[in-house]
Amino acid sequence: MSEVSSEIPGSIDETMALMANEGYVADRSLATVLYLSLKMGRPLFLEGEAGVGKTEIAKVLSRGLNRPLIRLQCYEGLDISSAVYEWNYAAQMIEIRMMEAGGNVDQKLLEEGVFSEKFLIKRPLLQALEGEPGRAPILLIDELDRTDEAFEAFLLEILSDFQITIPELGTIKAKEPPIVIITTNRTREIHDALKRRCLYHWLDYPDGARELAILNAKVPGAGGVLSEEIVGFVQKLRQQNLFKSPGVAETIDWATALIELDKIAIDPQTISDTIGVLLKYQDDIAKIDQSEGKRLLDEVRSDLKAGQAA
Repeated sequence: MSEVSSEIPGSIDETMALMANEGYVADRSLATVLYLSLKMGRPLFLEGEAGVGKTEIAKVLSRGLNRPLIRLQCYEGLDISSAVYEWNYAAQMIEIRMMEAGGNVDQKLLEEGVFSEKFLIKRPLLQALEGEPGRAPILLIDELDRTDEAFEAFLLEILSDFQITIPELGTIKAKEPPIVIITTNRTREIHDALKRRCLYHWLDYPDGARELAILNAKVPGAGGVLSEEIVGFVQKLRQQNLFKSPGVAETIDWATALIELDKIAIDPQTISDTIGVLLKYQDDIAKIDQSEGKRLLDEVRSDLKAGQAA
């Protein structure tokens, strides 16, 4: 097996090929902005509904470019100690006691001893600055909208210069900036100042043809008829007035579940029994009862017949 190159693609077509080789079916607009992000060294800001494949793009780049993936999963209350660094206080206290027991009580030596890199716990943002030239990691800042504005402002400073200042050690600057992918599900607006430092792309639900291609790549065991019915049904669901429409991830999960049940086609009872794979809210599930599921399935089959006739 040939070694995967860590060099960034040289064109949009090469970018699409890299993603296709890793099983990601991208349209040209996504491949274009990803290529430009890599070439210009700018973070890529991906916005869209949950489950449309934003996080997967960082994983694809990590595999395709043979570079480490460093993921910062955002959440409410995320702070510097969890995102950047913190000191191992317990180990520092042991070191101080050992130095005092050895008679070494010089204040300067104490500080130099305990505030050294061996006591530094490196969190994702600091880890991302330590990649070697040509092997800079992929930094995934996932679901940024879950954090507060204070952390967003701190992140803005890091993305501007790709450096972090640790008072006890000084400034740590990346030898080569990491490839940064930022995702958000748009539960709140991200400040324009951060967006201006990024290239932006809205990742929408795929159309039927692209979702079928994704399903064929991810779940090749599903037969042609089953795959077409699955995609058609999910596309119909997204047209309903639901609190949370199923994403591509749910489409893949549903196809996998139906294969496990040895289904070669969909029927209303199976829809009723497995709807919880697609929909995650009870109000949505209640809307798609067995009769509604049958109605949507009939529409899907009618559309498929019309397409075959054409």
